Amino acid sequence: MTRYESAKEIYRSFGVDTEKALLRLNEIPISVHCWQGDDVLGFDGADSLSGGIQTTGNYLGRARTPEELLQDIEKAFSLMPGKKRLNIHACYAFLGTDKGLLDRDAYSYKHFEPWVDFAKKIGCDGVDFNPTFFAHPKMKDGLSLSSPDEATRAFWVEHGKRSLEIAAEMGRAFGKPCLMNIWIPDGYKDVPADRLGPRLRLKKSLDEMLENYDKEWVIPAVESKVFGIGVESYTVGNNEFYQNYAASRGICCLLDNGHYHPTEVVSDKIPSLLAFYDTVALHVTRPIRWDSDHVVLFEDELKEIAKEIVRNDATEKVKIGLDYFDASINRISAWVTGERAMQKALLYALLLPNDALKALQDAGDFTQLMYCQERVKTLPFGDVWEEYLARAGMKDDYYTDVLDYEKSVLERRK
Repeated sequence: MTRYESAKEIYRSFGVDTEKALLRLNEIPISVHCWQGDDVLGFDGADSLSGGIQTTGNYLGRARTPEELLQDIEKAFSLMPGKKRLNIHACYAFLGTDKGLLDRDAYSYKHFEPWVDFAKKIGCDGVDFNPTFFAHPKMKDGLSLSSPDEATRAFWVEHGKRSLEIAAEMGRAFGKPCLMNIWIPDGYKDVPADRLGPRLRLKKSLDEMLENYDKEWVIPAVESKVFGIGVESYTVGNNEFYQNYAASRGICCLLDNGHYHPTEVVSDKIPSLLAFYDTVALHVTRPIRWDSDHVVLFEDELKEIAKEIVRNDATEKVKIGLDYFDASINRISAWVTGERAMQKALLYALLLPNDALKALQDAGDFTQLMYCQERVKTLPFGDVWEEYLARAGMKDDYYTDVLDYEKSVLERRK
């Protein structure tokens, strides 16, 4: 008997069908972010980050051109099992001869069609999109959609409208809706004199952006944040603003698990939103004390996030996206480690006797519930994970492949 066959029998004794779990895992798409590979610089001219976000480290081999970034993504995806989407920021436009002539308020689908072609080539389930409201000279006083300067606000509203049009074309190209997430860094370093005015301007800007988008092919989402570097005292797009905006406008609320106070957990927010929303979006990261965007690891909160998705039968309702960027380690390894960690968490949740545990809770049998929750922690999860990888034609050791790629490709980027 193989280790997997033995594990299969052990799980069966707990009422869990490992074959069913493996099949379900293979159908859950994870949207993988393009910006891990080049430290969030993009293709449209930025040479550093701004807007309260920061990438640290200077590991060798950063992608410097569109060709290098696509090469790295293809390598990383070849080491990631499961169904994947590709998540793209507007600053990654393939501008070609338009570079220097067009600004973000004039980008069109043709500037992103190479991404769609590439995503199809490497077997993606679809693509997702984000307007880029940071790292740009037209962020007047650090503000975009909430700016009191009308020309600035109008520029960014137009960028949002163009992004919605681009997202719709991306959705049509795959025959599946494109999630378009709106996050802005707007805020103030010190205590503001007016907290309402910027939020009213943001509300007006979002309404103008969303007045005529293609509801068939675009899922708009809004993403809140507590604070960022340089905007420690006040964030315009905070949690209360965006949850109310999304609920009142019938759009999606995106939860980034690095964007809340340190004692808040997104795992508890997911079922709360599922009580009211048909669709909930996630940016999964690993915050250390704040939104530090560390590489996602197979840790407790990630497991809890996956549990809430699985045991609430929300694998189709919750749109899972990754969002981290680490320049202190090999960027290919960072991509693969985070994606595999998310898949491990989902498999772990799928292998739990969720119905039996819920029945114990509903019956008020909290003693047996605690006992069972502790017992399942030591079930042979790793053997089922190894079987999943084997069926995908992969192995647990991806470091050797990453190291070979570093020596043959990354070290030559001088």
